[in-house]
Amino acid sequence: MICRFIPGAAIAALALPGALLAQQQRPTLPLKHAPQPTTAAISAADLMTRLYIFADDSMQGRETGTVGHLKSTAYIASELKRLGVQPGGDEGSYFQDVPMVRRAFDPASTITVDGTTLRGGTDFIAQSRGAIASLSGASVVFGGMAGDTTGLPSHDQTAGKIVVLKSQPGSGAAGGRPGGRGAFAALRALSDAVAIVMVTDALSPAAVQAATHPREGDVMMKPIANGPTSPVTITMTSTAAQTLLGTSIDAATKGQAGKTVQADLHFKDDPAPARNVVAIIRGSDPKLRGEYVALGAHSDHVGFGLQAVDHDSLHLYNEARFAIRGMVSRGQQATPEQDAAVAAIRINYDSVHAAHGVRLDSIRNGADDDGSGSVTLLELAEAFQKAPVKPKRSLVFVWHVGEEKGLLGSRWFSDHPTVPRDSIVAQLNMDMIGRGDKWDLPVGGPTYLELVGSRRLSTELGDIVEAVNKTEKMPFTFDYQFDANGHPENIYCRSDHYNYARWGIPVVFFTTGLHGDYHQLTDEPQYIDYEHMARIGQLVYGIATKVGNLDHRIAVDKEKPDPNGSCRQ
Repeated sequence: MICRFIPGAAIAALALPGALLAQQQRPTLPLKHAPQPTTAAISAADLMTRLYIFADDSMQGRETGTVGHLKSTAYIASELKRLGVQPGGDEGSYFQDVPMVRRAFDPASTITVDGTTLRGGTDFIAQSRGAIASLSGASVVFGGMAGDTTGLPSHDQTAGKIVVLKSQPGSGAAGGRPGGRGAFAALRALSDAVAIVMVTDALSPAAVQAATHPREGDVMMKPIANGPTSPVTITMTSTAAQTLLGTSIDAATKGQAGKTVQADLHFKDDPAPARNVVAIIRGSDPKLRGEYVALGAHSDHVGFGLQAVDHDSLHLYNEARFAIRGMVSRGQQATPEQDAAVAAIRINYDSVHAAHGVRLDSIRNGADDDGSGSVTLLELAEAFQKAPVKPKRSLVFVWHVGEEKGLLGSRWFSDHPTVPRDSIVAQLNMDMIGRGDKWDLPVGGPTYLELVGSRRLSTELGDIVEAVNKTEKMPFTFDYQFDANGHPENIYCRSDHYNYARWGIPVVFFTTGLHGDYHQLTDEPQYIDYEHMARIGQLVYGIATKVGNLDHRIAVDKEKPDPNGSCRQ
């Protein structure tokens, strides 16, 4: 799920007393699981077999643009082929290529001001995530402190300008990382600027290396020729910034005009591998098989951690931290009491290592995010493929790439669908459906399930979900709190279902929510509740069957969004 990344804490000073250590340990499965043949039923055993393969270390965290991404999508395609499910991708394949690139900054780039030339890799580095507008002839304006987006100069003062921002103390930019803390907020607030300059004392060799030789998973959508431009993000030394402003960064006042620049910026774009996996099961009714129920999950995750840490100590810390403060919503702060309690956590390393040994880990396996959705989608494909009677409508299964990069694969598929877009009657999206028990959420339990979006476009679809749930052997208790208008987590806009909803396609998003191992090295198959996940799969099967067999299209009775506008929950 694309959300805030919460980095693993520095656990060198963390420990839990023996009693608390025992209290925090949950029942876990073996670290290795012998694969078993899968069956037509959506079962916990099948899901376990699939997830121990899909979230294995050999998949290298499945980051978009990497070898791990190619291996994981190859596994999905091989399973679909084995099951005899029809390919639904490009040119008769299971794959829909998504055009992404890996962009490197050319250190031969220069910026010239009043005869003084600033040099790439020495005075500045730059990043860009889209088409680039020319900086030559642009004037400079000082925008104040990065992150202070409420007091920026007026739009008239910043549009078409190079906006210089002073980095906050302790920010990433102060350490020389391109962009740094505050850059994302600045990009949103200053989208009409041609460049945003973040000031640092000095460029670190690591920052220059990252800009000029990006890592394998640092990818973006290939810019469209003559498409809309986006601001270049420049990290620049304070001395160089003084050249742009004509005064020191400390002496500048907000809105102060600087110099006019001439710039010769260059980037190199190399193609990066990225692909959706698409498969189709044809409907049984000749009149309705031209319509589709779409089912989706995202296959990618976030790759490697920056360093290897002791897995079991980190997992215990994550559980203890989450039990204390939970997942703090966007725009909210933990209380001082919560912060103090988290700071007081201690882990008894001797006890941990005596029980488990030292298990160093650096791979974010993404067993729940979204290995759980991906393998459940495979289970659904197998169940429908082996069913003696298919739904009247066809089913299109899409494993989206690049969800963690900004919902890129689902946007590409919904903009360039391999079936007619207006033939898709509904989309059912699964992302993080493997947890949600008492260890993960204060309100968690065997019937817990969060729903988002089920009535935002269609009252009828929401009613169908509730009706089908009542027929299940163990009905779920739906948590709708994250579907509330204006909820600070904005979940409706942050997983792949929204890229269908923006085209007026009714959606349902199924998730068991965030937990302490979210985006951590500790999101592994041994912590998944497979029985819970299997029942979610069975519920989705029932809903897809009901929608697939309706004698009419799902009624859309709510206002459709602008497909090219911004999402608002």
